[in-house]
Amino acid sequence: MGYILTSLDQGILTITLNRPEKYNSFTEPMALELQEALQKAESEDVRCVILKANGKAFCAGQDLTEVVERAKDSNYELADTVRTTYNPIIRAIRKLEKPVVCAVQGTAAGAGANIAFACDIVIAAKSAQFVQAFSKIGLIPDSGGTWFLPRLVGFARTNAMYMLDDKISAKQAVDLGLIYKSVEDENLEDEINSIALKLSKMPTMGFGIYKQAMNETFSNNLDQQLELEANLQTEAGNTEDYKEGVEAFLEKRKPEYKGK
Repeated sequence: MGYILTSLDQGILTITLNRPEKYNSFTEPMALELQEALQKAESEDVRCVILKANGKAFCAGQDLTEVVERAKDSNYELADTVRTTYNPIIRAIRKLEKPVVCAVQGTAAGAGANIAFACDIVIAAKSAQFVQAFSKIGLIPDSGGTWFLPRLVGFARTNAMYMLDDKISAKQAVDLGLIYKSVEDENLEDEINSIALKLSKMPTMGFGIYKQAMNETFSNNLDQQLELEANLQTEAGNTEDYKEGVEAFLEKRKPEYKGK
């Protein structure tokens, strides 16, 4: 079995981190498998993606044993791991024109936490916790941590989460706006599947166009964003999903979207 498992059912591509004996901590081979799985999600057959993990933890971040071993090569830099392991994953999640729903159980630490925060909708088991973990070993947040966290919770809370290495419970994560919802542990899988199924039957072309707008909202000024909205609205209006939505509304029936 690989480090990453995938399955496709009813338009939902489920991607599962599968290194439970190491709390799903990342090595480069595991990251490359995840990158390949996210590329598969670009297929027309996929309408929604679930990112989840096997075992007690969602993801403990980087497997430090790997970087210690690689550091024996004098030409190696930590930037090599960041650029080859994590940056492509974050870019793939944000650029994927499909909704990505993340299920978090146990601990999401370091890069594991920030990969979750990069997803579109995050649901956590009530026993889950999020921690940056970087400051304990003298590193800075990567995997988009210095980009997502200030935008999600502001500078003050970001500073505390990183510098004090605060452990954030699932409830706190909801209250802070880090994630969408927490549920009882035994309900996590059902909740994730329900949300993904709903999203897979909606006008998913529109979701992809929406993600384009959201990815630029913090770099644009108001006038630029308004113009982007106008252009992207035209793109959305040219989709088959939009035409089906309007026709269904006028005919007073339930729409049947195809994600086209």
